[in-house]
Amino acid sequence: METQSKKRKRLRHHCILTFVILPLIIEHWALNIFPQSFNISHPLPLPQLKMFAMKRILFAAIAACIFTIADAQLKTPAPSPTQTIKQDFGLSNIELSYSRPGVKGRKIFGDVVPFGKVWRTGANNATIITFGDEVTIGGTKVPAGKYGLLTIPDKKTWTIIISKQADVTSPADYKQDMDVIRVTADVNSSKSSTESFTIQFANIKPTTCELQIAWDKSQVVLPIATDIDAKIMADIEKAMKADKPPYFQAAMYYMENGKDLNQALAWFNKAAEAQPNAFWVQHQWANCLAKLGQKNEAKAAALRSKELATAAKNDDYVKLNDKLLKELGK
Repeated sequence: METQSKKRKRLRHHCILTFVILPLIIEHWALNIFPQSFNISHPLPLPQLKMFAMKRILFAAIAACIFTIADAQLKTPAPSPTQTIKQDFGLSNIELSYSRPGVKGRKIFGDVVPFGKVWRTGANNATIITFGDEVTIGGTKVPAGKYGLLTIPDKKTWTIIISKQADVTSPADYKQDMDVIRVTADVNSSKSSTESFTIQFANIKPTTCELQIAWDKSQVVLPIATDIDAKIMADIEKAMKADKPPYFQAAMYYMENGKDLNQALAWFNKAAEAQPNAFWVQHQWANCLAKLGQKNEAKAAALRSKELATAAKNDDYVKLNDKLLKELGK
């Protein structure tokens, strides 16, 4: 979408072409097509008149180039700079593009941003959110795609809107029948002020995250979820039929997502056989054994992992195994 400065620049160039250069070109064309008319109506001889017309065209073209160069050289910081965020989420990502105005000593909500009216949730251009995969917001499934992120702020609650309109920059442009989902979010007040308008992703987990909107002393949160379990389980089933099954990754998914721990243990066993010196595999194998209540076997796997990690000079895994051994010793 064009910014206001780009629109003004395009309009200025259009005016120069329409009202300066084009009339001069027409005049020069007329001198060549209808020279008799100019011989009668103009005191200058025709050759001098043609030369004069050419000079005027050349001067106008040079002036237009100077204006263009001046536009290109003059660059100042944007009052509300644009930010684009791309957050990995689930098996895909979420991308957000918005502008970041500042408080600058003003009263924001109830003044700069009126209560009860649709807000583009930023400045300058529309705020756009793009989901790489289907997500669930407020109990409604939102298909993958590009959407407008709009809000209606109020004193105690905000209405957060995901709209099919990705170009809303003023309340007059908004069409409610283009809403995909509306969610009401409570306003959280803060003692400290957020100077630059901020939208960010937080509390990111495999299947859930939060979109946090903060400015001045107000913050609202939009929970987002995605259902990836069915797809991953189908992928695991297919991958296990391959020549080199991903035993470790499959075992980790089973262990971390409440699946069959005995199946996870069987895959950890195969992963350890395939990579006997992989201290990270031994450590997670120990974790799985511990979850199954097999403490002695878990201690043995943790000690092996610690020994391998020490040889590899990986202090992080040495500490992780020390922590696990301490828990198993209780």
